[in-house]
Amino acid sequence: MKRYGQLWPLITDFGNLLLAAKKARKGKRYNPNVLKFEHNLEQQLLALQSQLQEKTWQPGDYYTFEIVEPKKRLISAAPYRDRVVHHALCNVIQPLFERGFVNDSYANRVGFGSHRALKRFAHYARRYRYVLQCDIQKYFPNIDHEILKNQLRRKLKCKDTLWLLNLIIDHSNRQPAPPLYFGGDDLISAMRRKGLPVGNLTSQFFANVYLNGFDHFIKEQLKIAGYVRYVDDFALFGNDREQLQSVRFALEEKLADIRLKIHPVKSQLFATQKGARFLGFRIFPTHIRANTDGLRRARHRLRSQQQAYAAGNISLAQLTQSIRSWLAHLAHGNTWYLRKTLLSRYGFVRE
Repeated sequence: MKRYGQLWPLITDFGNLLLAAKKARKGKRYNPNVLKFEHNLEQQLLALQSQLQEKTWQPGDYYTFEIVEPKKRLISAAPYRDRVVHHALCNVIQPLFERGFVNDSYANRVGFGSHRALKRFAHYARRYRYVLQCDIQKYFPNIDHEILKNQLRRKLKCKDTLWLLNLIIDHSNRQPAPPLYFGGDDLISAMRRKGLPVGNLTSQFFANVYLNGFDHFIKEQLKIAGYVRYVDDFALFGNDREQLQSVRFALEEKLADIRLKIHPVKSQLFATQKGARFLGFRIFPTHIRANTDGLRRARHRLRSQQQAYAAGNISLAQLTQSIRSWLAHLAHGNTWYLRKTLLSRYGFVRE
């Protein structure tokens, strides 16, 4: 495997930092922290460049909050200044790793995404009789720091870049999750540092790096042609039920090598004709429906937006953009009548 060096000048280049700032502010242009940073953009970037070059840069504290939809999880948002650094780092190193990723991993990759994953999942549902659908138990909270660092070192040999990567990983705040135990564990194993903050660009990138070897194992050693993964949700398709059942044990052994486990309840083997839930939809061989939980959230969101617009808390432009985005997502399923019915129930008027 080729290892890359001499990356630090590219990461700390002023042009790369400027590009990173533009990427970091996307969708957040009017956030107070962004406006403050952008007010003296050149001075801020020069100061950041100097701190990185002199290795005096230190990550700031996370702002944490909890969401309950689509499932309960802790979100940790890094300060905007740190997010610029994250983008500068990923601008340079992500393409180096991207070349080694399998085409069946769809999350947090340019040109891939949830809608392409949904389309691929539907293609396999039409082609195969059975699906083994799995979910990794508390994925981000259980990513092992030392294993991740070793994976990064196998690709990178630039000491300065590894310094920054280690700093970002070590600064991760602890994520709530019950401990996982594996054969041969001792007291030291139980104290291993683990967990990455959901919300960081670097965490999303690390999540793909961490499971890349697992992806290649499925494709190249298990020889599974029908495979789709989106973050910690993945599915294997086939026409032999017994073969897929036996494959599950191999998956569990491989995941144990990186100290992860398959969720015991959310992972199931069933016929594709029964419909599989994936990325907010229920996918059958002949059609795609919106998931029941997704519909409940959509109704709640429409009611909230209706109230916010009536009270003058959101503009017509904001409302229109949000609804169009939601409709575009639903349009990836067979949902024309559903979209028409839902919108007809809600009127948007000012009080």
